[in-house]
Amino acid sequence: MIEQLHPRIIENKDWATLLFVVTFAVVAMTKSAYETRFSEFSKLIFSDKYAKIYRDNSHMKNSFTVGLFFVQIISFAFFILLAMNIFDSSIKKTDWILFIQIATFLLYFILGKYLIEKIVATSFNIDEFVELFNLQKVTYRTYIGVLILPINAVLFYYNNIPQIIPLAIIGISLCISVYSYFISIKTYQNVIIGKLFYFILYLCALEIAPYYFLYYWITKGSA
Repeated sequence: MIEQLHPRIIENKDWATLLFVVTFAVVAMTKSAYETRFSEFSKLIFSDKYAKIYRDNSHMKNSFTVGLFFVQIISFAFFILLAMNIFDSSIKKTDWILFIQIATFLLYFILGKYLIEKIVATSFNIDEFVELFNLQKVTYRTYIGVLILPINAVLFYYNNIPQIIPLAIIGISLCISVYSYFISIKTYQNVIIGKLFYFILYLCALEIAPYYFLYYWITKGSA
């Protein structure tokens, strides 16, 4: 009696493995090239020393920030893909095309938002403050990206991940983000008080509204 054979479907994870290796290599090279700065950066959640030392807007476009920005995009794209898979098993976490789409969307969303903020800042005559505020946001957002990168690597190679895991990560990330806003307001309180009206408009138009509409679009699309 000949047993019926079923083809064994093997998901291709090579692309993810390569990306993880490259991303961890970027972190390692950044740490090696900026040892003191990276050491202070790693303590960001416990101390605001890094934010005080590297508060000049010239740090926005140096190799430290650019390199970790790449890490940030890859890390967040992996997390979103993994979260989608955990909440909807029909979505494959090995779908590299979907990963590219997510990473591309994140890149355009972040850069587009940054450019709009620059235009609004010029209109409100608060260019210097927005540059400093953006650097602070980028710093903490990058910190979150680096923080969840090893978690992404672990979750990617495991199945049947409970939904509480991504929810907990999202909760912790939101807490760090809120904390970063308090640090920013504390650091630049003198500038904010002088232009309080414009700062409130800035927060409502460019810090709250984009994420609200993004949330609305995602929830409406998945309904």
